[in-house]
Amino acid sequence: MMKYEDYKNIYSQLKNLHDIDHLAQKHGLDHELLFVMYTQRTVRDATRRFYVIKKDIKLAAREWRSGESIAKLAMRVNFPPVLLGLMLGPEIDLPRKLYWKYIRDPDSCPDKRLRKELRQIGEVDIIYSPKGAQIQTERGLWGEKRLQTWLDKREITYRTEADLRATHKKTPDCLLDKPIQINGTKVHWIESKASFGDDIELRKNVKKQLLPYTEMFGTGAVVYWFGYVEGIEPPEGIVLLDGSHFDDCA
Repeated sequence: MMKYEDYKNIYSQLKNLHDIDHLAQKHGLDHELLFVMYTQRTVRDATRRFYVIKKDIKLAAREWRSGESIAKLAMRVNFPPVLLGLMLGPEIDLPRKLYWKYIRDPDSCPDKRLRKELRQIGEVDIIYSPKGAQIQTERGLWGEKRLQTWLDKREITYRTEADLRATHKKTPDCLLDKPIQINGTKVHWIESKASFGDDIELRKNVKKQLLPYTEMFGTGAVVYWFGYVEGIEPPEGIVLLDGSHFDDCA
């Protein structure tokens, strides 16, 4: 758990990738935790400013045709370069499907300038690039595996999302065959989140996943592996956990 004031102070300083190393050294915080918080802040900021950036995308396209690189345009407006490139696509005759093909494999792009620029933004954008997506996928799998290891050690049987997909539209990471007690609550399911739980993240998860799980399966728990803000309250019937609850399953 992290005190709210500490969280707000750290979150406000995570403006770029370089801030991660600086804050890790200054406060002795885990690098991966800071990277997770930086990712959440960047995605939220990009979502909030998407239409502001889109409003000026024709101007950005003219500047690109005049020789300015996508990376420099993105740096100027403090916006993820891979996402800016995607928005520029319709203005520079680069269809969405082809854009993602070239981002994944820059060498397949026949245009020399675009090939160089798409390779560059794919390297510097650690969130929206294929590399960034892979990092997030692997982090999510790590959390699920850690949860399953904890359950397996206790011989608690469960069904996974893969097991349930054929019969349910929304499925928790682990639906327990028999409920267990966690912090005084009977838990029927556990959802793994390889993220940091602040009020925004919790509200999003509650609306999209956690409340539907309670309606279908009963009370349950969500674990934020990188911790959560002290004082945030989930709805009744949902237990909030951090990674320390599972410390013996490393």
